[in-house]
Amino acid sequence: MKKATRTIALSVLVLLTAATFAMAAPEPVNLGQDANKMQWYLVNYGKGEEYPFASARKYYTNPEEKSKTVGLICEKFGISNETASGLYFTEYGYAYSADGKEFAVTYISHYDMAGQLIKSTEYAPSDREYVKMSKEMIPFKVYPYSVGKLPAKKPAPKK
Repeated sequence: MKKATRTIALSVLVLLTAATFAMAAPEPVNLGQDANKMQWYLVNYGKGEEYPFASARKYYTNPEEKSKTVGLICEKFGISNETASGLYFTEYGYAYSADGKEFAVTYISHYDMAGQLIKSTEYAPSDREYVKMSKEMIPFKVYPYSVGKLPAKKPAPKK
């Protein structure tokens, strides 16, 4: 009886934790395609302890661009072509300067279609290179979300 009670309690805890994370995560925002015909989504954003941040995903909807990225992953990281060819999306983390005019990449993670990590690179604060933003850049487009100027789109009500 004790084991069954623990199992039920653990199950309830897991469900509550999952529900809490689901409510806390912002709804993805479709950012459309970039100049290379790659589809972008904003998947996380907000104000961290030290700086505003955002995470955006680039889906490989252009086979030529995917091929270039696969080649770079193989060359730079020594990952097999078979593994790298499973590339489906890349997620970028951005940190913003205090004045909101510059951004730095905090991480780049490449994933396959099943959401399995192919390769990830993280940049320590001391290694981040801040770059001035322009209106055409994805980091510029997602910045207003990270500072609360634009809210996430609410999901459509279920029928």
